[in-house]
Amino acid sequence: MGLYDTYLAVRYRLRDGDAPGHVAVVITERDLLEQGAYDTLERFLRWAFRYGAERVTVLVSVLDEAVVSTLERELRDLETPREVAIRGPTDTERADAPIRVSIGLGGKREFAEAVRDIAADVDAGEIEPEDVDESTISERLVFPAEPDLLIKTGAERLSDFAIWQSVYSELYFTDVNWRDFRERDYLRALIDFRNRKRRFGT
Repeated sequence: MGLYDTYLAVRYRLRDGDAPGHVAVVITERDLLEQGAYDTLERFLRWAFRYGAERVTVLVSVLDEAVVSTLERELRDLETPREVAIRGPTDTERADAPIRVSIGLGGKREFAEAVRDIAADVDAGEIEPEDVDESTISERLVFPAEPDLLIKTGAERLSDFAIWQSVYSELYFTDVNWRDFRERDYLRALIDFRNRKRRFGT
């Protein structure tokens, strides 16, 4: 860690406020094709847990589903500080590990599958329509946990991810590309998070 990174780490630790317990990051398949991208991801996971996260979600947007199996193989070979659950675009099993990786499972598709599943249970008489609420939907999502902090590198726009879960998340955009993302960039996101007053929609 460089001198400036050390300064940011001390500044963050001295600042009042909770650390984000659940951190999510949105990256793209093109990011992962860059040299050193998986090394950056391994470091990112270590930073997240070092600075207080209890859960990390990695959301990988995929334009070509033919590369999903390759990405899954590479991601399973990561050296990670916690257990990992990886889910692809057609998976429906809930992800409950401390590190959760979504590969191409867009938020619209995930939400639609949850609604379709609920509709089938209503049709079968297992659920009354008036009993369907927000928790009913959340329980059917593959990635149900809501991030406290969602980081997007490289551009100030979100991909089709976590559209239900991130409604109250603090969004942090940086123009730093994923391949160049450093510990100081992560610390800046954490400091920005602590500078905000979370309102949860109010």
